[in-house]
Amino acid sequence: MEIYRGKYPILVLTGPRQSGKTTFLRNEFANYTYVNLENPDIRKYALHDPKGFLAEHGNFVIFDEVQRAPELFSYLQTKVDEDKIMGQYILSGSQNFHLMRNVSQSLAGRVALFKLLPFDHQEMEKASWLHDDYAVNLQKGFYPAIYDRGIPSKVFYSNYVQTYVERDLAELIEVKNLKQFRNFITLCAARVGQLVNLNSLANDCGISQPTAKSWISVLETSYILYQLQPYHSNFNKRITKNSKLYFYDTGLLCFLLKINDASSLKTSVYKGSLFENYVINEYIKQQYHQNLMFDYWFWRDAVGHEVDFIWQTTEKLNLVEIKASETIIPEMFKGLSYLEKFIPDLVCSKTLVQTGLFDQNRTAGQVLSWKNILKN
Repeated sequence: MEIYRGKYPILVLTGPRQSGKTTFLRNEFANYTYVNLENPDIRKYALHDPKGFLAEHGNFVIFDEVQRAPELFSYLQTKVDEDKIMGQYILSGSQNFHLMRNVSQSLAGRVALFKLLPFDHQEMEKASWLHDDYAVNLQKGFYPAIYDRGIPSKVFYSNYVQTYVERDLAELIEVKNLKQFRNFITLCAARVGQLVNLNSLANDCGISQPTAKSWISVLETSYILYQLQPYHSNFNKRITKNSKLYFYDTGLLCFLLKINDASSLKTSVYKGSLFENYVINEYIKQQYHQNLMFDYWFWRDAVGHEVDFIWQTTEKLNLVEIKASETIIPEMFKGLSYLEKFIPDLVCSKTLVQTGLFDQNRTAGQVLSWKNILKN
């Protein structure tokens, strides 16, 4: 964020609730005044006298939980347009749906947006929290409170679901049947790594297709889950146009699927999909946290040829196959080789990520340990 502080008047930090946004901002921007609008007295001041509120706090201020005072956004727009001071304000909040709606309505063109997701491998290794068994990390999850406060994973996610997913999000979209909403999220978890089929989701949950679409949209905006889009190019064979569904944190995913330890994960029918989600998350988290701005997709054609993950550097594509296995066989590279035939000039690298701790350089592509993602 620091490098953009001199380029935009407002920086906005988004991300899942309890991903460490407040701690990060207070540590990295310690010279800024910190104001938390969750405080009812402070919020009342901001709502009833926004001009006086902004004048009192001056320049270089962090406004946390800023979505709690939506009237403030229009005054922020006027203030930064008049002052023309870069890095004047930093905004953050736990209800990203409201935060981003107000940003897009009032502050378009004046903000630089950043995402802070749960811990990535580099952060975990630096703190000596990364386990050598991928399944331990995957099941435990990556939210800071699990590690720096020693909260058991099951306890953390139980509270997270009850206080945030089932209460805040359900209130946000005015869910009338909480049991249905809870069931919908669990159904999404059971479809991780699969093509999104809204009709199937809606039918299984007993809701309408537009409701299913709306609920997925809110879960996306709130950084519970995301959709990975398919890569399109001019191929002879028809390719899928459906997105695939993943969760931002595998600990939450395991909690929803009632997978309570690493050994259960390794025998679960969801093992392959969970490991795929885990690896893709790591690519995405490191790219966001390093502000690399890569595009990413998956690819699948109508007859089942597939590449699990594609990320782009400049104009070149990096193809990634993900296998929950330490035994590497030639057939595992089939999807990578098949896609490369159609776009040989675009392919920069072919990588097979696996559950072991070893790396290999093979003719068909590089074999990479889950632990060394983006280190090469």
